[in-house]
Amino acid sequence: MAESDKLSPALLSRSEDAPGVVRLTLMRPDAFNALSEGLLDALTDALRAIASEPAVRVVVLAGAGRAFCAGHDLREMRASPDHGYYRALFERCTRMMMAIQRMPQPVIARVHGIATAAGCQLVAMCDLAVAAEDARFAVSGVNLGLFCSTPGVALSRNLGRKQAMEMLLTGEMISAAQAQERGLVNRVVPHDRLDAEVAALAASICAKPAAAVAAGKGLFYRQLEMGIEAAYQLAGNTMACNMMDESALEGVQAFLEKRPPTWRNR
Repeated sequence: MAESDKLSPALLSRSEDAPGVVRLTLMRPDAFNALSEGLLDALTDALRAIASEPAVRVVVLAGAGRAFCAGHDLREMRASPDHGYYRALFERCTRMMMAIQRMPQPVIARVHGIATAAGCQLVAMCDLAVAAEDARFAVSGVNLGLFCSTPGVALSRNLGRKQAMEMLLTGEMISAAQAQERGLVNRVVPHDRLDAEVAALAASICAKPAAAVAAGKGLFYRQLEMGIEAAYQLAGNTMACNMMDESALEGVQAFLEKRPPTWRNR
């Protein structure tokens, strides 16, 4: 069965923004794209499938309707008040979030409207994020008596500790400009320029050799969890392997010869 056949049109859509750029759109606009069990599974399956597609260079993650993502589906959660169910649900969500980090392609969050709770976590887990000026962000579970513990894992790896704790403890919304200042998003643009900015960022990545991008992304996240000496050892080995790649050999030679590189397969 083709990957497009596996995606439920009621939950997730897949489209091609440009050659090598795939957009996955959360399709629960009436629920502000809340992460139901079905949507979590559809997104996990789609990300894992794309990870093995070398023709895909960049993934754009977007939301249909008025919002990016409002977090978990609270109605669905409240319908099953069982510890085992909740543990399984959050593990399900973690598998989806980690699929973003483990895939070789960079993932760009295209954020508009709100990104709250696990939706804010989703932005933090993406490799890059571009937000509309009117986007707003929060980890607001504490307002309902539920501390956003799992979103806090991703948030604390993007923001400074005190900034992350302030968001987690107060549940207050922050603006797109504040999100950029704190390191949650890369770029903020007017809403009518959001797609153009995402496209420009994706095109910049697609212009680079795929092997270097994939190796670099993998190394980046692994070294973050290491002590500095182990991180340098892993980084040095990664660079040595990267230098033996055809693209790097051509790129360095082109630099020495003062000409543009000619890469056979970016």
